[in-house]
Amino acid sequence: MKKLYIDCSMGAAGDMLTAALLELMPNKEKTLGELNSVGIPGIRYEAFETEKCGIRGTKVRVTYCGGEEVTEDVRGGALEYENEHDHEHVSQHEHDHRHEHDYHNHDGDHHHDHHHHNRLADITQIINSLNLKEKVKKDVAGVYEIIAEAESIAHNEPVSEVHFHEVGSMDAVADAAAVCYLMDKIGPAAVSVSDIHVGTGKVKCAHGIMPVPAPATENILAGLPTYGGEIEGELCTPTGAALIKYFGTEFGGRFDDLVENAAERIAAKPAGEAAAKMGRGMGSKDYERANCVTVVLIED
Repeated sequence: MKKLYIDCSMGAAGDMLTAALLELMPNKEKTLGELNSVGIPGIRYEAFETEKCGIRGTKVRVTYCGGEEVTEDVRGGALEYENEHDHEHVSQHEHDHRHEHDYHNHDGDHHHDHHHHNRLADITQIINSLNLKEKVKKDVAGVYEIIAEAESIAHNEPVSEVHFHEVGSMDAVADAAAVCYLMDKIGPAAVSVSDIHVGTGKVKCAHGIMPVPAPATENILAGLPTYGGEIEGELCTPTGAALIKYFGTEFGGRFDDLVENAAERIAAKPAGEAAAKMGRGMGSKDYERANCVTVVLIED
């Protein structure tokens, strides 16, 4: 039996979960190629190794039509723009015009001139067209329905009428498709999720500056064990929240000892013990602790 543990002590985001699960694959490059063959319009996945606070892991970069989303935390009363590689992927033109665009997103703000909005029916049509088996398509649709329901509560309108900005919706589909695809390949019988660190402070979104967790994230995580107050910034995004809610079979607890023991077992590989694998998915932001999602797969 396979059991997957997800350590959310630094929250959860779709790209971070993708990267962590990708590290469990025997051939990351082959799996990355498979993800890029899924056929999400305009989406491309890239992966590279990186290090934060002395901890190594994988960062997955998801681009839409060549551009990448940038998240905006509000720290000390000022906006703080975050992007991998010191903003090298965000042009000066995009920075100068960031406030002129009407955008809605789930895992950050994107700065391209896309003004088209999708409804859930449009997203469902895109999901049904993907090069995925039916079970995985059903999983992707299920994750996106969780997001749509949370947004409908936040905006007080029917799920069918919720509008998703083209950029944010495509990035969320990309994250959901990748995680659902990888979860299907791994095939855990149970998924245990730790207490979820949501962060604290404020975040800039399409509707202005919002408290952390953002309304949609708060709606998704209602009833699940969460905490905040330790790190200023948005640690758990709506897409990350929807993914762990959809796949989680049990919630609660801290996984520090589990992660440490798994690392020791992987290094020692003692005979007769259950096999263990560990993956770390890195975020773009830098905090006083390593910004990563850690997954541990134990097979008895």
